[in-house]
Amino acid sequence: MHIHFISIGGAVMHNMAIALHKKGFNVTGSDDEIYEPAKSRLEKYGLLPKQTGWFAEYITSDIDAIVLGMHARKDNPEMLRAQELGIKIYSFPEYMYEQTKNKKRIVIGGSHGKTSTTAMIMFALNYHGLAFDYLVGSMIEGFETMVGLSDKSKIAVFEGDEYLTSALDLRPKFHVYQAHVGIITGIAWDHINVFPTYENYVEQFEIFIKALPESGVLIYCADDPEVKRVCEQTQTAARKIPYHTPEHFVESGITYLTVNNEQLAIKVFGKHNLQNMMAAKYACLEAGLTEAQFYEAIALFKGTAKRLEMLKETAESMIYRDFAHAPSKLKATINAVKNLYPERKLIAAYELHTFSSLNKAFLPHYHNSMEEADVKVVLFSKHALEMKKMPMLDEQEVAMHFGGGVKVFTNKNELHSYLQSHYTGKENMLLMSSGTFDGMPLDF
Repeated sequence: MHIHFISIGGAVMHNMAIALHKKGFNVTGSDDEIYEPAKSRLEKYGLLPKQTGWFAEYITSDIDAIVLGMHARKDNPEMLRAQELGIKIYSFPEYMYEQTKNKKRIVIGGSHGKTSTTAMIMFALNYHGLAFDYLVGSMIEGFETMVGLSDKSKIAVFEGDEYLTSALDLRPKFHVYQAHVGIITGIAWDHINVFPTYENYVEQFEIFIKALPESGVLIYCADDPEVKRVCEQTQTAARKIPYHTPEHFVESGITYLTVNNEQLAIKVFGKHNLQNMMAAKYACLEAGLTEAQFYEAIALFKGTAKRLEMLKETAESMIYRDFAHAPSKLKATINAVKNLYPERKLIAAYELHTFSSLNKAFLPHYHNSMEEADVKVVLFSKHALEMKKMPMLDEQEVAMHFGGGVKVFTNKNELHSYLQSHYTGKENMLLMSSGTFDGMPLDF
């Protein structure tokens, strides 16, 4: 089987290319720019294109299918040539479904918590030796790639993004996967460049729920009022399983779960992570694990890259990095770190980076999202706004919308100096961004 990837250098695209190569497929691809780590990883498997760019002559009739990335535009010459030749063109989600259409698919959806929940499920299943296909938005310890495909597995675990499928397919990705077991972790308006109203955004989750089969299961966070409302009001033939924050306590910076009247020490923390853990538990039960097997595995789970990832730890301080962008995620992440050591001063820094967060109309949603932090700062890059062709933001207006004494920066060096001036080595620090803080060094 010969599969050609248009935009092979994408974060998930290159992972799928490697997964198919390891499965025995003939894989080729192209892209107009390929960055690390995709470049080195593709090169390792002999999949790195010899030159960057789009080349219509590479598209020949011996190709069985094209996988089209989001980076490719509607006028891409390779895609146009494939259409002329009548070659089947799949979006990434469509081809993930194609590879797993005869398997039981567990799809994790929600505005936040998707990656962590998916990783917990993968970790527990892998710990107990169950074979499964997977798609996750971060590198997970014990897994070489973010995509795994096998002929032996009967289960597939997908992180279900609600963003659009491709330039040719404007459906949210998690609709395409056709879940048997659907999870909704949270609903908080996001991707406003695609879903201009909150009602339109919520509708995507209603469609996801209604599409579940009669034999399917809907697992949802009943502690989230909006998730509870949408899941309980939306009609579906599937069985519904609500989950809640489990009984727990924190002692000397360690979180303990109360399981069958016994205390179980775990390596992750925060109310939101504990809720994700319950979603993962019910998904693993549907996959065939027992509750005891799940807890045996999850006690060893350390988290995922950039999701409350520890950058530095001393006897008196912890510095974390988190892939936060939505207002609800900011609030939950700050709450988690503050509750870990309530007596410690918490310094929280956040970068406006996504289309939604850099949109002036969306800023009011961030009001008081950082209120639990003792020192709170926000960075936005004027260059990023120019690159995205978005209207410039006003620093004072950003500070006003966040409220609570938030200080706003547009220069990464000034931000770094400010953080250094407040960090004495006895505080906890939380660095939150879906970007890189404009390249700011994260050493303190």
